[in-house]
Amino acid sequence: MVRDGYIYGLSLLLVAGLLVWFTRNPAWGIAPVLLAAFFLWFFRDPQRTVPADPGLVVSPGDGVVTETVTISTPEGPRQRISVFLSVFNVHVNRSPIAGVLTRVHYQKGQYLNAMNPASADRNEQNAVTVRGEGYEVTFKQIAGLLARRIVFTLREGDSVARGQRVGLIKFGSRVDVLLPPQASLCVKVGDKVKGGASVLAVMPAEETA
Repeated sequence: MVRDGYIYGLSLLLVAGLLVWFTRNPAWGIAPVLLAAFFLWFFRDPQRTVPADPGLVVSPGDGVVTETVTISTPEGPRQRISVFLSVFNVHVNRSPIAGVLTRVHYQKGQYLNAMNPASADRNEQNAVTVRGEGYEVTFKQIAGLLARRIVFTLREGDSVARGQRVGLIKFGSRVDVLLPPQASLCVKVGDKVKGGASVLAVMPAEETA
């Protein structure tokens, strides 16, 4: 479990105990106990089996694929895969590939619904570029309508393993993955994916040599 779960959960259990103690009425403890249970569940951090074959790009988060589209960037065309995380999904984020973090850029912004395509550019977000196996992949942690905090635990120059935990987004949110145009996508809109375990795309052998 993420540390935040213990902080929120135990704090609310303490509040429940104090309310019951001072009011002598167990009913006053029901709401904070239920909230504590929710936070302990929300901040869960399950173990994942990360696929080891070369050239695989795994999902940085749990959720549903909402978009697969080719976009223009200053570096040229990129394929973008968007994954929507509801409040019911695990919100721990993981690196899609192994490599070195060549760029970490945090951007303040709005809090549009994460299902809105405009949120990819206008919402608060943290964009991370990883270079490894001869290619680069960028993934974005994007705040949603409810999300108010993006957590990222690494810095530029750090090395990461594929599927390694790198942070989280609190409450409803979205993650985008930007891939080279030659990547072969393995998912479609509507697919459910798991962070660190589900393969989003495969890079050609010549790119991973």
